[in-house]
Amino acid sequence: MQKQNHFSFLSKLLFRFLELSLAILAFMSLVRLYIFITYSNTFSYDPSEALAAFWLGVRLDASIVAYINSLAVLLVFFVWVLRLSFLQKYLYNFFRVYFVLFLTLLSLLTFMDLAYLSYFGEHSTLMIFGVFDDDTTALLNTAFANYNIPLFAFGFLLYFSLLYFLIFKIIRQKDGCPLTWNPWKQSFFFLFIILSLALLGRGSLGLFPLAYNTQDVSADPFLNCLPQTSTYALLNSYEQYEKSKSGNYDLIKTVGYQGKIEKAFEIHKQTQEIDKENLLGNIHYKTPSNELLKQKPAHVVVVMVESFGMPLLDYQSESFNIMGKIKKHFEEDTLFTRFISSSNGTIVSLEPLLLNITARPSSTSFAQSEFLNTEFTQASARVYQNAGYETSFVYGGDLSWRNVGNFVLKQGFEHVAGKAVIANALGKDMESISHDWGVFDGYLYQYIEQKLQNATKPQFIYVLTTNNHPPYKIPQDYTSNRLEMSEDLKNHITGEPSLMELRFKDYAYAVDMAGEFLDNIKGSALAKNTVVAFTADNNTIEGNMRYDNYYTQTKRIPFYLYLPQYLKPKKAIDTLVPSSHKDIFPTLYNLTLSDADYTAIGTNLLDANVLHCGFNDAGVIMSQDGGFEEGKAMTPSEQRCQEYYKASLAVTEFLIQSQK
Repeated sequence: MQKQNHFSFLSKLLFRFLELSLAILAFMSLVRLYIFITYSNTFSYDPSEALAAFWLGVRLDASIVAYINSLAVLLVFFVWVLRLSFLQKYLYNFFRVYFVLFLTLLSLLTFMDLAYLSYFGEHSTLMIFGVFDDDTTALLNTAFANYNIPLFAFGFLLYFSLLYFLIFKIIRQKDGCPLTWNPWKQSFFFLFIILSLALLGRGSLGLFPLAYNTQDVSADPFLNCLPQTSTYALLNSYEQYEKSKSGNYDLIKTVGYQGKIEKAFEIHKQTQEIDKENLLGNIHYKTPSNELLKQKPAHVVVVMVESFGMPLLDYQSESFNIMGKIKKHFEEDTLFTRFISSSNGTIVSLEPLLLNITARPSSTSFAQSEFLNTEFTQASARVYQNAGYETSFVYGGDLSWRNVGNFVLKQGFEHVAGKAVIANALGKDMESISHDWGVFDGYLYQYIEQKLQNATKPQFIYVLTTNNHPPYKIPQDYTSNRLEMSEDLKNHITGEPSLMELRFKDYAYAVDMAGEFLDNIKGSALAKNTVVAFTADNNTIEGNMRYDNYYTQTKRIPFYLYLPQYLKPKKAIDTLVPSSHKDIFPTLYNLTLSDADYTAIGTNLLDANVLHCGFNDAGVIMSQDGGFEEGKAMTPSEQRCQEYYKASLAVTEFLIQSQK
């Protein structure tokens, strides 16, 4: 009789686990429904595909819940098999604490992922761990400026109070008919429970567990991402982060060129006639000889504007004047319109651009890795330095951010200036000209103008701005343009309206200041001997917008060129060539330098005889037929770019590893 009572007690406890698990699955499904309603990137879905996405999400959620339950069930099993009936009086209290701990952790991971999703428009990637390397004070100021922290704190307190109430309400002893099964039935019961948990945890009867082989449910990228759980997204991101940090990163193997790197060079060069004795010689180039450039070298200024995504510009109008002063320059000069960012984060877009390579997926930044002190021979500043230029890196923020100051000093930059240098040079009080992340963009451009006006030799200046970044602050004396959102724009944004208004104002300020800088350059003697290029690090507003054509629009950023008259090509420039950050400097070298040697992964965009494709390390590729996701090429143009992308990654890694 004692054995039967003992089993009856434990079986009822297991049923309490089931009740709690169903409640947690319901909560996780509500989170997924919230994501679907808030962040869907289009207006209509195939109902069967949407249902398939939710069902796959439930299976992934069940896998997480099964892992949480597995240890609890095993403990109950051992209490039964070892006949430890004296523990019965402790079990309910023990498992209340057990589930409080695990479900608190699960909830925190979910909220972290939702915060990341609200900004980047995707589940957590390894970039989330870069938060620990950012300016902590600025991050806290951003949070308090953009969000009602007391309200969020109250919400969290309410949520966790309800969660703990639910746990204590369900995990409690209840009266009921005792189960009087014989030992064989009891054994079968536990075997069934354990096998069911194992199957739910694995999520699949196939070769691979569901979490490691999640199949697409649709051609739509949002529906394919919808099933992902916060826990698996963060675990996968952490695994990638640790792998990249540990030095075990093997990109050549990942993209399928282990033991056949020569083939990668052949595809990258689009020819079988390569130098197999000196593989790196295949990506070494020389600009044409140009006597005029030798006699009259031009200043070269390259500006990376924070979060300057192109899709928002499609809504430009008199009532929504988001472009401001830059509008006429975009119309007058050269603007490549099929240009995408190499990555979705600032540092991981900045470094590949400076190093003439393409961004490596699932990798930490060079400045935060074993490559911090590596002097890359192919760095863009070094090419200009070798051509007799004075080279400067100017950042509107703190040079300690992501070790960027120390890193760029190793890459051919003679001068490195951060916000303190800028404020001092302008004779301004730091407090009056800065926001949480650095000096306002208008003052940054004043510093660049001053530097160009006082130059005694050709200048190469690389600039990274800090506005258009949370908490979206602009100078008090700046009057914003009219920014009335149309119904079409309102239907395409997913962010909280009041926060989006702040974001649009900061975006408009950053773009307007870029236009004002161009006004000043063109309105002075510098117009005759200064090349100005504008691009962006990413289109982070993508996380707050819906897109009619996701892959073609979501990563689009500008590559704008102002060229003095004597440098303008005789032939019209094709601004529709698909391209990305890797192509900026090969293009500039060929426009501004004579007989200059350089090594690069990208192409000269003015060369019509080579294959042009844009790459983003999230697997978005831009081809002549538009954007698409790596692995899903449909047209011949997309298939060529897809092969070219993977081969270029292998060549990039070979170049990097050669300099260890």
